[in-house]
Amino acid sequence: MSNVSGVIKSIQDIMRKDVGVDGDAQRISQLVWLFFLKIIDDREVEIELIEEDFVSPLPEYIRWRSWAKNKEGITGDELLDFVNNVLFPTLKERLNIDGEDGKRALVIKNVFEDTYNYMKSGTLLRQVVNKICEIDFNASKDRDTFGSIYEQILKDLQSAGNAGEFYTPRAVTSFIVNRVDPKLHETVLDPACGTGGFLTNVIDHKKDNYVKGPTDQQQLQKTIFGVEKKALPHMLCTTNMILHGIDVPINIKHDNTLSRPMRDYKPKDRVNIIVTNPPFGGMEEDGIENNFPSSFRTRETADLFLTLIIHLLKNEGRAAVVLPDGFLFGDGIKNRIKEKLLTECNLHTIVRLPKGVFNPYTSINTNILFFTKGKPTKHIWYYKHPYPEGVKNYNKTKPMRFEEFQTEIDWWGKEEDGFKTRKTTEQAWQVPVQDIIDNNYNLDIDNPHIGEVIDYDPEELLQQFEKEQEKITSLREQLKAILAESLKN
Repeated sequence: MSNVSGVIKSIQDIMRKDVGVDGDAQRISQLVWLFFLKIIDDREVEIELIEEDFVSPLPEYIRWRSWAKNKEGITGDELLDFVNNVLFPTLKERLNIDGEDGKRALVIKNVFEDTYNYMKSGTLLRQVVNKICEIDFNASKDRDTFGSIYEQILKDLQSAGNAGEFYTPRAVTSFIVNRVDPKLHETVLDPACGTGGFLTNVIDHKKDNYVKGPTDQQQLQKTIFGVEKKALPHMLCTTNMILHGIDVPINIKHDNTLSRPMRDYKPKDRVNIIVTNPPFGGMEEDGIENNFPSSFRTRETADLFLTLIIHLLKNEGRAAVVLPDGFLFGDGIKNRIKEKLLTECNLHTIVRLPKGVFNPYTSINTNILFFTKGKPTKHIWYYKHPYPEGVKNYNKTKPMRFEEFQTEIDWWGKEEDGFKTRKTTEQAWQVPVQDIIDNNYNLDIDNPHIGEVIDYDPEELLQQFEKEQEKITSLREQLKAILAESLKN
């Protein structure tokens, strides 16, 4: 299928005629569950050729091949009645999820838990199904085809206004996984996995570097873990896993990682590696902060995630986390989290990304924090990632590319020897941890090799203003606390 974008556009044009589908978000959700069932069926065709005793977790009458494949099959009210009163109730409530054989069924059940059919016209639904049948996800092209569909869906989600909640640029995920270098046996978790960008990178990395045969492939499947609380990205992530060879992605949970009390996460829940871009700038539902120790309670999602990430790492476990500038210079609870991070982990590297990396979703400046649990931080290396020559900002047509990180990769060195080959450059500098502590745990350290540059960009000025406002608010809160304590005494 050469023109995937065109096919998706034609499908959405059909959906726009349907009175039941209201807005881009519902159209995308409708499209994704239909693709999911088609991909499941295409994948089962391949498995049936390999495994003679394979039995589908789906009853024969609801498999894609039984009701959708025939272009002259059921349509109109008959199709609508089947989807609403047979297909969805079976997928949600009637699958056999018991025992080892029930794991595939449980994956499908979890995907459809919060999924709905929005279309009201069975005739239009048949037209959409027939369009989807034109795409073949089998053989070597299946991943490329879905990759194109996935990219197109993310572009459409951006138009729907919520893509930024679960999208990380591919260049960033690829660089992070390249540097963390997950080995074959190491368990990897993304606690806010979105559509699975980090996890698919991990799978590809392990396949390219460590998988040598079928036994290794089975080992790989057991090491991938993800959690996503929203239904649509969870479905996209599960689909992504299947197309990347994780046939039973039972460890991709439809849940909120933060909704479980931190004390309930036991040693068996800990992992070797965590790579993630937790949602930031948002607030969690009421009461979520009570799942954390009192000294770390906050409504800022990213802060809660970082506290939990430290807890979930095994000793000598490695993590790379994308965080906004606000975490680096923030006071109050942020300081206590930073103290915990620097005490329990070796925060060896902070890569400061230029503005615009997450455009058009957000203009907030971001950083990648690399750390290893088990030893306290002695010093931190900073690396200021520059724009490529001739680029002043990233945008949809000129996004960040993985090749830009080659300078960091060449400079990086090895953690085993304490990164002894690292050199101070115009982009890299080292800061003793005591300097950080003396400066009230402020990690917002500017590049000392670049003089002050006055930037009159309105967005940059607004961010500077907001940063100053945060500092003023923090000082005001500290002063109020001191006065309150004085009055008590």
